[in-house]
Amino acid sequence: MTPAIIASVETMLKRWKGKEGKEIEVYQEFRLLTSEVISRTAFGSNYLEGEKIFAMLNKLSIIMGRNLFNTKIPLISKLWKPADLLESERLANEIQDCVMKIVKKREDRVVNGEADSFGNDFLGLLVNAYHDLDDKNRLSMEDLVDECKTFYFAGQETVNSLLAWIVLLLATHGDWQDKARREVIDIFGNRNPDSEGISKLKTITMIIYETLRLYGPSNGLQRRVTRKVQLGKLVLPANIDILVQNIALHHDPHQWGDDVHLFKPERFEEGIAKATNYNVAAFFPFGLGPRSCVGMSFAITETKVALSMILQLYTITLSPAYVHSPMPILAIRPQHGIQVILESLHNNA
Repeated sequence: MTPAIIASVETMLKRWKGKEGKEIEVYQEFRLLTSEVISRTAFGSNYLEGEKIFAMLNKLSIIMGRNLFNTKIPLISKLWKPADLLESERLANEIQDCVMKIVKKREDRVVNGEADSFGNDFLGLLVNAYHDLDDKNRLSMEDLVDECKTFYFAGQETVNSLLAWIVLLLATHGDWQDKARREVIDIFGNRNPDSEGISKLKTITMIIYETLRLYGPSNGLQRRVTRKVQLGKLVLPANIDILVQNIALHHDPHQWGDDVHLFKPERFEEGIAKATNYNVAAFFPFGLGPRSCVGMSFAITETKVALSMILQLYTITLSPAYVHSPMPILAIRPQHGIQVILESLHNNA
């Protein structure tokens, strides 16, 4: 998938030409980039085709974020629906219609003889499962739509936030920006990143891990207790939902030291295990166990490619207009965006 990621980053960098020395709001820029990447790699399309879905999923996530801990009263919920619930139902129905239109385009290509299969990307695999002749393996329409929503949102939002926070931290820590750029130039020169070189980016990896610790894409993991269990002095009954706040563990001074709130990528110089003193539950930005994020490697690779290609061309400084205000809406987002100023490393760029 690396060539598709590179092509998407090149599209973004073309938009940036001529903007040297001017303020750029990178959170929205990376939203376009990551939307393009997930559209190309998972759905074989481009951002414009999924633009409406992305916009509706973003609205849905904001509604969900502000209602996450609201308690429903069963009888009243049946008699009266609040505005947010009505809006979320409308958005869900519209998203389903949009996804099914994309699915129908795949189906029509096969029916019309334009293609001999539904494709081998993520959407193609889902459509194959949707048409499986075995009832036990067949994917329902509801599941197909839910899987598409998850990939569209999770595949875009997590890397979007991660890239934006990395750029902020490199803009405010010029020494680490210089170290990262030297590594990129040493490995790739002026060439586009390749798989072999990506695996050698040690400094970039350290920066990514430290950013995930400080501003991880998720501030908590929701889990359901399936049976009564005791955790220390705490007894958890079956069938309750719990929120494991990894953001608290990632900012625990007992684990990370008194400088826990400082950006210090050198923590990870000898890997995650050494950084956490071999405590597996001290650092889990992508979850733990069998339900850890299936897209972790993809997200890390996409971040390394984008960051490498940016550092090959630009130095990054923070704009005076920036206001620091991280905000949890499923992912940790910059409430007012992240404004930076890019300066070209090449006069003819």
